[in-house]
Amino acid sequence: MWDPSKGIQLGPVTLHFYSLMFVFAFGFGYFLMLRIFKIDNVNQKYLEPLFTWTLIGTILGARLGHVIFYQPELFKEDFWSVFLPISTKNGFQFTGFSGLASHGATIALIFTTLYYSFKIIKKNPFWVYDRIGIVVALGGAFVRIGNFFNSEIIGKAVDPNSPLAILFPQQSSEYGPTVPRYPGQLLEAAGYFLLFILLWTLYRKTNKKYQQGWLFGLFFIILWAVRFFVEFLKEPQGDEFIHIGGLNTGQVLSIPFMIAGVVIMIISKKFKITPAENEKPE
Repeated sequence: MWDPSKGIQLGPVTLHFYSLMFVFAFGFGYFLMLRIFKIDNVNQKYLEPLFTWTLIGTILGARLGHVIFYQPELFKEDFWSVFLPISTKNGFQFTGFSGLASHGATIALIFTTLYYSFKIIKKNPFWVYDRIGIVVALGGAFVRIGNFFNSEIIGKAVDPNSPLAILFPQQSSEYGPTVPRYPGQLLEAAGYFLLFILLWTLYRKTNKKYQQGWLFGLFFIILWAVRFFVEFLKEPQGDEFIHIGGLNTGQVLSIPFMIAGVVIMIISKKFKITPAENEKPE
């Protein structure tokens, strides 16, 4: 049975574990990218704007993605809750940020990173994407662990004798009776963490970082494949409006990203650079 406290009590304030996982995601991501910039001999003045634009793209994109793909009615019923951590539907109420979609975050990050690449660091966008992919894989694992603490994005019902069976007594009422379920959040987190290890190893131990876009393409394929297959074990999220051949919204939205990953890996052959070009001081 998984029945944790909501967070750490700090006087009158509760530090929710979900929020703490976001802090870990961005905190470890910052120091990991700092390490990457040192390895590539990139001026650290470019790190802070990257962090800022990544934060904006992740939060805003994830929130808009959730509303557009899963709760479009909020635009009419509770407009301000789309952009702010509040609800005005039944009187003013502070809710914290909830309802975030990774597909929306990805789309937003593509555009914020393009701006950062062309206007700030002035490097090939694929150079930046290759490195952000490493960080995002680790961050995604922390976010899914946060979902586990919140007993949300839970798995489908499973045989009580299964080694994967977990009870979520804090689950939302939308999931019905409390029965043994797959820990979909942890399965997805494990996949993302293994992806992080793979990308970091390839970045450090091979020359693939000189083939700009190759690591990013691989990141896209594996990350969205993990999401695609774990979705078979997860309960539907919100009022899903895309269903094709038995696939849910998350799976349908993952397919174009996987295809894009294959295309990016193929065209990355055109963007090879030498170690000297990669580590050229700014």
